[in-house]
Amino acid sequence: MSRTSLAPGMTGKVLIVSVVGLVFAIPIVSMIEFTLRDGAGGHSLAHWGALFDPANASRYAPIWAGLGNSLVLAVATVGIVLLLLAPTMILIALRFPRLRRPFEFLCLLPISIPAIVLVVGLAPVYLVIGRSLGTGVWSLAFAYGVTVLPYAYRAIQANLDAIEVKTLAEAARSLGAGWGAVLLRVLAPNLRTGLLAASLLSVAVVLGEFTIASLLNRQNLQTALFVVNKQDPYVSVILSLLALAFVFVLLSVIGRAGAAAAPTQRRRKARS
Repeated sequence: MSRTSLAPGMTGKVLIVSVVGLVFAIPIVSMIEFTLRDGAGGHSLAHWGALFDPANASRYAPIWAGLGNSLVLAVATVGIVLLLLAPTMILIALRFPRLRRPFEFLCLLPISIPAIVLVVGLAPVYLVIGRSLGTGVWSLAFAYGVTVLPYAYRAIQANLDAIEVKTLAEAARSLGAGWGAVLLRVLAPNLRTGLLAASLLSVAVVLGEFTIASLLNRQNLQTALFVVNKQDPYVSVILSLLALAFVFVLLSVIGRAGAAAAPTQRRRKARS
């Protein structure tokens, strides 16, 4: 009886997964097929080999420079999330719970504002930053810190709601731990899943951002791809595929980390 009742449900799940997988597979397979085309009407790895050929280093130099800038921005943005956003959220959860809703509204607000509108407001700010701190590409991290707020906030807040922050902090303080030890040795390990998810989502957003960097005249991976695409469209598609694969790996890491943390959280709730 149970088998017959589960069969229609399993069939529906398999059908949905198959349809969704097909929707995602068609453009990806088309991109792969496009990068394998050669001038003779066949398929080869010539375009992939040309991208990584040292002889073409000068030709594709903007791409590698843009990739390096994006990685620097990703590290700086993750630093903003871990060193500013996460401690602020913990402080609000411990001392100022009434500020949670206003703070949540501020963190989620950027997702409803188009990037081009954000640039209009950020342009005068970056004029001041350029005069005082320079116009290096690293300065984009301030804008990206605002852009990733909604994603990082939800990831960390979901983990905060799953643990007893006040109980853990009060227990550690009663045993003589300082606030630094409470934050780094007690709360941070329990928030590992949320912090990891926020960091990886921030990296994914930074690697795919184009509008802000383009309008503020900074070079990152996406703006470099836009320039090189005019000369060699195959290379831009190849790097887009590699970026998709990288983001897929990041999401897989988030899923595995969440699955690994779930049994531990269930055991803690059972003990309490």
